[in-house]
Amino acid sequence: MHVFIPGGAGYVGSRLVPFLLEKGHSVTVYDLYLYGEHVFDAVGNNPRLKQVKGDIRDLAAMEKALKGSDAVIHLACISNDPSFELNPALGKSINLDCFEPFVQLAKKQGISRFIYASSSSVYGVKAEPNVTEEMSLEPLTDYSLFKAECEKILLSHGTEDFVCTIIRPATVCGYAPRQRLDVVVNLLTNLAYNTGKVKVTGGSQMRPNIHIEDMIRAYVHVLESPKEKIQNEIFNVGYHNHTVMELAKMAQEIVGQRKPVELTVEPTDDNRSYHVSSEKIAEKLNFKPQHTIKNAIEDLVQAFETGKLQDALNNASYFNIKTMKAVNLQ
Repeated sequence: MHVFIPGGAGYVGSRLVPFLLEKGHSVTVYDLYLYGEHVFDAVGNNPRLKQVKGDIRDLAAMEKALKGSDAVIHLACISNDPSFELNPALGKSINLDCFEPFVQLAKKQGISRFIYASSSSVYGVKAEPNVTEEMSLEPLTDYSLFKAECEKILLSHGTEDFVCTIIRPATVCGYAPRQRLDVVVNLLTNLAYNTGKVKVTGGSQMRPNIHIEDMIRAYVHVLESPKEKIQNEIFNVGYHNHTVMELAKMAQEIVGQRKPVELTVEPTDDNRSYHVSSEKIAEKLNFKPQHTIKNAIEDLVQAFETGKLQDALNNASYFNIKTMKAVNLQ
């Protein structure tokens, strides 16, 4: 297939695009490249890769770039609550307002499959031991509220010829060419390795996580599945549900094999806690993760040790909110 990926030069996209190429697909990446244009240096000469620098709010540019594609994996958004809250009007314009016009455009252009990256944060705080796809959505922030709205919009457009699928990922972790160090496992590992101290706020909150390698495998698995199995379906994609304290102790243990790491705990008013079930995608599509959270921590430590990640505590490109402030996107 020829896959069109808005937001393809982000954290997940930087691993997904080379994997799609490896699997024989063609890819058009459509992105502002806010975090650097080096992301696809390793595959930049591949004739099946096309890179377009553009804003997803520019519908004319999107229409032009979309020509010749068969499928969409929509990753573009102002990601995570702090970056979104920096400029809520900007966040709404990118995460919600331009979404339905793009869906309509994709449908008009003959796109046959549209996969939308939502978020497991749409569930809010749940007391249930296992959060499944059928449960009510109780988003706590505009970021997750707009994710939920986009889900409804996409599914309302699904037809026999326009196969729509929602993915609700857990928090992604591990190394990527466009690295993020502002998500929980990566953040804890960075602190452990580069400061020798891990600070946990709270600790008992449950956080579902997934290794980035399994996340990209999930997107491709859904993309290549028979359409009757994915039409208007929603899939949680996660693996391990750990408490923040358990994640911190893993980082302390793995980094601690190289240097001493001190663990401290502080109180928090962040009560977000959920245990996400990924049984549906396992049963319906036979997809199962293969990598652990410890594998992700080990990959990050190796990246620090080999110099793949430079000035990891201060480099703005590893932190969404720092980059958003620096570029002052409007």
